[in-house]
Amino acid sequence: MTPNPAAPLSKNEVLKQNDPTLGGQLGETLADPALACFSSDDEQFLKFHGIYQQDDRDLRKSGKQYIMMVRARISGGIIPPEQYLAFDDLSERYGNQSLRITSRQSFQWHGVVKDNLGPLMKGLNDALCTTLAACGDVNRNVMAPATPATSALVERVQEDARRVNDALLPQTGAYHSIWIDGEPLKLTAEEKQAFTDPLYGKQYLPRKFKIAFAIPPLNDTDVYSNCLGLVAIADPADPTRPLGYNLLCGGGLGMSHNNPATFPRIADVLGFFRAEQLVDVAKAVLTAYRDSGDRTNRKHARLKYIIAERGADWFRQEIEARAGFKLEPARPFHFDRQGDLFGWHRQMDGRWFLGLYVETGRIKDTPDRQLKTALRRIVATFRTEVRLTPSQNLLLAGVTTDQKDAITAELGAHGIPVENQAGAIRRASMACPSMPTCGLGLAESERALPGILSLIETLLADLQLSEEEIIIRMTGCPNGCARPYLAEIGFVGRAPGKYSLYLGGNAGTTRLNQEYRASVKVDEIIPVLRPLLTRWKSERTGGERLGDFCARVIWPEQKIALVTPATPETN
Repeated sequence: MTPNPAAPLSKNEVLKQNDPTLGGQLGETLADPALACFSSDDEQFLKFHGIYQQDDRDLRKSGKQYIMMVRARISGGIIPPEQYLAFDDLSERYGNQSLRITSRQSFQWHGVVKDNLGPLMKGLNDALCTTLAACGDVNRNVMAPATPATSALVERVQEDARRVNDALLPQTGAYHSIWIDGEPLKLTAEEKQAFTDPLYGKQYLPRKFKIAFAIPPLNDTDVYSNCLGLVAIADPADPTRPLGYNLLCGGGLGMSHNNPATFPRIADVLGFFRAEQLVDVAKAVLTAYRDSGDRTNRKHARLKYIIAERGADWFRQEIEARAGFKLEPARPFHFDRQGDLFGWHRQMDGRWFLGLYVETGRIKDTPDRQLKTALRRIVATFRTEVRLTPSQNLLLAGVTTDQKDAITAELGAHGIPVENQAGAIRRASMACPSMPTCGLGLAESERALPGILSLIETLLADLQLSEEEIIIRMTGCPNGCARPYLAEIGFVGRAPGKYSLYLGGNAGTTRLNQEYRASVKVDEIIPVLRPLLTRWKSERTGGERLGDFCARVIWPEQKIALVTPATPETN
């Protein structure tokens, strides 16, 4: 569907065009105690500052109670100890006493009322953390492998991720003025109108833009699901550094129910470039999208639709023209798994890291598990680095041998085991927050998934399949924030208590799953899954995973077409 050049710009495009500083009336509203919330126009500007205005949907019957969600920009998910302690303190003082790990290696603060928004934002910036461009029509948080034991390449790739992250930040002064100086940006209407971001221009991007790095064979960032994916290829002369990167473009998972013009898509492999060309390529991809995206229909504005319609060859030519050089043929690579390591493991430098399972990514204290308190005490005492994973778990890194036992004991005293932290399907699960904070949620997700996993665990035990890993992901709406369309079993909210059921992703998350049932009630999930899992047990070949069994057996029976990358990974 080619954009109609005569169609009017979308509302968001008009807002950005009229105020390219992205300041709106945010400073004025923030300073006015009589105002309980921001205007609908300013809600859109807030997103560029890393903030979503929401309301507590559990309390709507008694009237809207406005709250904010604040998202940090943390390249690659690496957090120094002092910064983590500041984050924890801010969540206690200004949030809902929890920290939420996102599926893009960042933290979110939930339940922030308007009066606490300014102090929270000031506190984050005092801790040398920004929320600028964590949301909005810009490049979002850049993901990168976080596990120190994965490869000697990890730290070098993390450095490259930070370079790209910094190079693609917008330059508006409104953020500093409002959240650090505490006052509106002091520009006339004409001066605001004249502002042009040196990279993004006057209207920024048509929609959000996502970047991830990955190091084969571990696809922990689900790299194919990103607008721009970067697959590191080690230098044969020095395997601790990347020779360069294979370039993937056009991934994205958001869609709308009952709208076939919207769909999840996995990226195309466009070629290879040298490591020193990284920032030039990233800017070329971003600006090619900036100049070619649909600004009239936001549901059609993502980069994936441009490449789906105009083709990978056309986009490759756009990148090469902007970067000033030709891409080389893609280098061989293969992904065979995703996910995290749990328990104690050696780092490449001889120290240790501890992988901790965090249920649905929520760091909080409960009567049985005081994870938040334990982490605060450990980081304060041992000054461990904290690393967030793309699967919403957490690593304590840089631990010396003489600290291990004390950390294990501290966790145990707060109900957190180091070994056998959770069952196989829980360790491979993800959920988005959805209710009660997200305004887009159609069904429960974070609050529902643990109970549904318990039901599936019971079913697997009945079938003597308890040790089998199945990647299970749930979202409360079809936007796909927990990347359910790459899971072996994906639950996508359709209505309260109802989910579309998707089957058929693979272990390396390089294959899209497909819809198996359009609307399944919670009490129907086990009756639907039981015959499927029974067949899997009796008909699979060797150690065939559930997703591969569904692609081989169930999809042909259902007449479901296989969807693979237009240019698949090379073996």
